[in-house]
Amino acid sequence: MDGNGRWAERRGRPRWMGHVAGAHAVRRVVEYAARAAVEQLTLYAFSSDNWNRPVEEVGTLFDLFDSHLRTQTDRLARQGIRLQVIGRRDRLPLALRGAISAAEARTSAGRRMTLRVAIDYSSRAAILASLPTAAALHGTPQGETLLPPVDLLVRTGGERRLSDFLLWESAYAELAFLDVLWPDIGTAHLDALFADYAARDRRFGALPQRATA
Repeated sequence: MDGNGRWAERRGRPRWMGHVAGAHAVRRVVEYAARAAVEQLTLYAFSSDNWNRPVEEVGTLFDLFDSHLRTQTDRLARQGIRLQVIGRRDRLPLALRGAISAAEARTSAGRRMTLRVAIDYSSRAAILASLPTAAALHGTPQGETLLPPVDLLVRTGGERRLSDFLLWESAYAELAFLDVLWPDIGTAHLDALFADYAARDRRFGALPQRATA
């Protein structure tokens, strides 16, 4: 979900306002994905590398996470959306860890869609933790290891790389890169993404259907 800071800077606003706008975009995308019968949606909110950002910005992000968890959890539960947070928790503020646990428990019965939010997440660390020998040597701070395969991976903000996100799970994912900044993403963009995905020929190493007939 790239482009929050640039969105704010282009409007002459502080970066934190871009993150607030990005949070509104999250709600828009989550609700639309549920209506579109998406079964699993994973959002990359904060990578392990994002600790290198200014302390004030990191604090603002964590405050936003905490606030939205506390205000949106009941809404998710009513809509049948199950929330799971993946990534390390031992480095997160104690209050945020409590809000995450409470939100996961409150939405655990949801069956309409699973919403995963990656916070302090590193795909390389998740893969390492999934290997028994490596896990014994290095520990498993992730809490989760490998997730279901990704069908469609979307990155906004004009970036053209995966940035340590679901590397193993995206082995056969269809990729889509958008120049639109995350706070500006709308349902028309999602419709176009879904239509493009539906038109792709996903062969998983096999021959096209017409060639095997």
